Amino acid sequence: MADVEFSIKGHVAHVRLNRPQGLNAITQEMDDLLFDAWSTINTNPDIWCAVLSAEGEKGFCIGADVSGGAERKVRMALGGGLTGIGGPLVTLRKPLIAAVQGFCVGGGFELAMCADIIVAAETAQFGLPETKVGIIGECGVVHRAMRQLPHHIAMGMILTGERIKADVAERFGLVNEVVPFADLSQAAQKWADKINAASPLANQAAKAAALGRLGHPLEVALMTRFEEIEQYAESQDKREGELAGAERRKPVWTGR
Repeated sequence: MADVEFSIKGHVAHVRLNRPQGLNAITQEMDDLLFDAWSTINTNPDIWCAVLSAEGEKGFCIGADVSGGAERKVRMALGGGLTGIGGPLVTLRKPLIAAVQGFCVGGGFELAMCADIIVAAETAQFGLPETKVGIIGECGVVHRAMRQLPHHIAMGMILTGERIKADVAERFGLVNEVVPFADLSQAAQKWADKINAASPLANQAAKAAALGRLGHPLEVALMTRFEEIEQYAESQDKREGELAGAERRKPVWTGR
């Protein structure tokens, strides 16, 4: 079995970290496999959304595998650059759901924060242990935490290395739903089904617009023309939505 499993079921791509004996710490080989997965998801029009999960109850991912001790010839870019750590930033254009359990710390925490939806098992714990163990390098996880959590909560985690549990993460809006570990996979699939009930091209255009001007003033975002939205206006899905509305039926999306 590969340390990163990739499969497609219907219109959903499933990316699964499969190195539970190492708490799914990301090796260089896994990094390459993840890059291949993200690239396939971005370029395959029949993939409408993706679910990122991990094998084993103890840990979703504890970040980069540093057990070897040797310096890497290629700097780690967790998620194939999805997080932008030491490598080119790869933006996933399709909606991404992260199903998180156990330890979700360091680069693993950042990988989860790259998702659009986070479903957490009751066992999940989120943390930034870097400063606690005297390590600080590329700060992708720090920057994302500051943007996805209240200021003082994020700073408390950054400066102490202490973890927060799933129910606390939900209270602060970091995760969308908390479920028993046994229900984690099913909960993630339900989110995928709800996402795919919408037009896939409209979802991709909406994600591009929502994130594309996130760091800009509202006035700038309101004045921006988004290429993805303009392309959607000429799509088959746009016409299908109008026709379905006129005929009072559910639309049948094609992603074209």
